[in-house]
Amino acid sequence: MRTRPLLVFDGDCGFCTTSVAFAERYIRPRCAVTAWQFADLEALGIAPERAAHEVLWVTPTGTVYGGAHAVAKLLMSAGRGWAPLGALLALPPLRWAAHGVYRLVADNRQRMPGGTAACALPENRPAHP
Repeated sequence: MRTRPLLVFDGDCGFCTTSVAFAERYIRPRCAVTAWQFADLEALGIAPERAAHEVLWVTPTGTVYGGAHAVAKLLMSAGRGWAPLGALLALPPLRWAAHGVYRLVADNRQRMPGGTAACALPENRPAHP
């Protein structure tokens, strides 16, 4: 059984990989990090389509948070000045705004710094809250 949360991201996306490297270096979340392409998604209870769609935060007990909520959890785990920001992002109405910004960035990640055509989400992606 895992004792630390797990951050699952799209390892094929240059923007996602750059973002995770930034978080590891500067934010320093207290978690393990893996690309979904190397994770045992079935054991984590995560559909591959969801993992390709959004960043995921998996607690040691198996609760999965996605998108902006996963980012909020990452920030809260880092402590210091990051935890209050993460807590704010988890509360309405900031949670709603964070979700909108996350979807805008995620849906256009191939256009972001470090992004490539390989970063584009598939057209038949599922909708997840």
